[in-house]
Amino acid sequence: MPQYLLSVHTVEGEAREPMTDEEMQQSWAQISALNDELKSAGAWVFAGALHQPETATVVRMSDGEVLTTDGPFAEAKEHLGGFYAIEAEDLDAALAWASKTTAAVSKPIEVRPRRRVLGIIVLATVVSVALLVISGIFISSLGAAGY
Repeated sequence: MPQYLLSVHTVEGEAREPMTDEEMQQSWAQISALNDELKSAGAWVFAGALHQPETATVVRMSDGEVLTTDGPFAEAKEHLGGFYAIEAEDLDAALAWASKTTAAVSKPIEVRPRRRVLGIIVLATVVSVALLVISGIFISSLGAAGY
């Protein structure tokens, strides 16, 4: 089944009143209900919330050396705050889950399909092995025929 990433975005400096204890409990109840619904529907793969972007460390290669820098990769006002990896029949089903997610977390959700590169690699490997076997059989038959 196709997999999708539901990215939960936060906006740095967004003016918002702090949540009361009751609002926090209500928000957690909504998120827990969403998580339970995803799991019972068989759509849940995994999910996670992230710390603030200033806690990030970027690791990259430069001239054959590994460099690390503190802070987020991109200088932007919008950052990844959390994510859900889900399985859904198609984009419309993933968008339906994203609608429920944005309602539960009150944040924008970006939906992206997961690329299935491994499946292509496995298929190419199977085809290559089959071709080698066929080639081996052909070469053996040539030897048996005296060529």
